[in-house]
Amino acid sequence: MNKKYEALQAWMNESNVDVSIVTSKFNVFYLSGFYSDPHERLLAYVSLKNQQPILICPAMEVHDAKKAAPHAEVIGYLDTDDSMELLSNEIKKRTSQVACVALEKEHLHVLRYESLLKAFPETKWVSLEDKLQMLRMVKDEDEIQKIQKACELADFAVDVGVKSLREGITEMEVIAQIEYEVKKKGVRQMSFTTMVLTGANAASPHGTPGATKVQKGDLVLFDLGVIYEGYCSDITRTVAFGDISDEQAKIYETVKNAEMKAIQAAKIGKTCADLDAIARNYIKEAGYGDYFTHRLGHGLGLSVHEYPSLTGQNQLPLVKGMCFTIEPGIYVPNVAGVRIEDDIIVTEHEPLVLTKYPKELLIV
Repeated sequence: MNKKYEALQAWMNESNVDVSIVTSKFNVFYLSGFYSDPHERLLAYVSLKNQQPILICPAMEVHDAKKAAPHAEVIGYLDTDDSMELLSNEIKKRTSQVACVALEKEHLHVLRYESLLKAFPETKWVSLEDKLQMLRMVKDEDEIQKIQKACELADFAVDVGVKSLREGITEMEVIAQIEYEVKKKGVRQMSFTTMVLTGANAASPHGTPGATKVQKGDLVLFDLGVIYEGYCSDITRTVAFGDISDEQAKIYETVKNAEMKAIQAAKIGKTCADLDAIARNYIKEAGYGDYFTHRLGHGLGLSVHEYPSLTGQNQLPLVKGMCFTIEPGIYVPNVAGVRIEDDIIVTEHEPLVLTKYPKELLIV
């Protein structure tokens, strides 16, 4: 039995939960080792107290599921079957004790929930999200190694993008170069839609790349990530294409210094709010507080955005094995958009920075 499943079982016993039903693809993968994007079909990993887990998936995926999750009993269904009725019946076969069931309430849609209510009318339903978030928040050595490899590939991708810059090339053409080269490295999927934003577009934190051409004096922002064996990386770098103004250079240095101060503080005992405040206060003191408009960072793992969120309200203490981004930014319309982002692991000593691409202002 894998340790992640054992941890879920221990929580169920402590919390008097009789059955846990996991339905989101990332959490099913986390617990079982089987990854599938079932689209509209049901994918469910069912844990019953002190029993072998059940993995329910479309019949066409049974062979792959059995290979990936040998510890589970894999049950397939056809597109003509009622998958929720199958799920309820399989639970009833194995136990009559369903007083309390834990669900991913943020994922399971109403129609499926109503099906479970009908099958188990006297059951108490509790949320499984918090426990799964806490389990996934702390990475083991195998997970860290996979994220580290994803970060190496992200560094490579940024390098490709920077080297492709020339006057007149469009944002989308740079993206095409990046993704072509990383796919030659064996990468099947990016962590999210690759962003390359130049000039005024870089001042939009989540802008949309298009046909805008790179021009002399532009700041060019790269925000991208790579998935390696299920685990994500997420890096942002901003470079100058030709000489930039003094104010643009000041903004860049302010962001860089804010990021480095937050990284240096990313140690056991500090809180998520502490890190956000360190970067935010530095940017505010430099006169750009109104232009840092998002949180400092977010958890990173199977999903590119996961728990915890590094906001000024999150008093969660940092613990060994946490993985998250630190990504302050300043976005002044018609002046400059700068963001610098790295992926961090909390260790017993100094924070481990997984993304290595240089942060000194690069003028291409």
